Amino acid sequence: MTIAINKKSLFKMLSSLLMVGVLGATLAAQATASTRYDNEIQTAVTRKLAAKDQFHNVQPSVEDGIVTLAGTVDLYQRKLDAAKLARKISNVQGVRNLIAVAGPNVSDAQLEQKLAEKLRYVRAGYDSTFDYFALSVKDGVVTVVGQDRTGVGRDEALANIYSMPGVKDVIANVSLEPVSPMDDGLRLRAARSIYRDPVLSKYAIDPARPIRIIVDNGHVTLYGSVDSTMDKTVAGIRANQLFGAFSVENKLVVEKDSGQPGI
Repeated sequence: MTIAINKKSLFKMLSSLLMVGVLGATLAAQATASTRYDNEIQTAVTRKLAAKDQFHNVQPSVEDGIVTLAGTVDLYQRKLDAAKLARKISNVQGVRNLIAVAGPNVSDAQLEQKLAEKLRYVRAGYDSTFDYFALSVKDGVVTVVGQDRTGVGRDEALANIYSMPGVKDVIANVSLEPVSPMDDGLRLRAARSIYRDPVLSKYAIDPARPIRIIVDNGHVTLYGSVDSTMDKTVAGIRANQLFGAFSVENKLVVEKDSGQPGI
């Protein structure tokens, strides 16, 4: 049996083979170029790490321009700092961070309590009313979720988590609220309506315990902790009276029921 191949099919086949060959040659050239700098990168990273006492237990290795960091540090922030240092070295193609945090062992309950306290009292001022964070700790791994209006609160909260002794790893899922004049106006109206209410005005006195108002494309969510079920109900009523709010979700926690203040 004879198989006929027309000129058009033959041309497509040859073109495909040529493209595969060119791609293979390009990748080989890139790998060769990356490998060429491995010794230089290894020397530079080792020297930079050795210059800082906090990295004396960190060992780098380099292959095809990829730096692998192993060893231990005493704070999670220093694990991040070591990777940042390596990325600044010329010709580094990437960093694989396998450093373990071997600082003091702190129980999950104690670590969560310390972090919650820290986050409450580092975020004071106007913008703290418009962000919300929730955290949990499992085997030293901190998971933090929430929303922030500007990113300032998020960055400050993460910096405090990264530098807390006992934190082994961090999973961060904090989103930024959409930038919108409509949402900004709704935030201000919500804050005025809630904090000018005689029942709720007390939550404006302690800047670490505001009722947190999250607005996302016209949808309002209330977070935080309040003293009583009545306070939660009144806050929900005030939020539901807001002009321009598409929906309201009241997630306030009554403190006596939760056993712990919200953040």
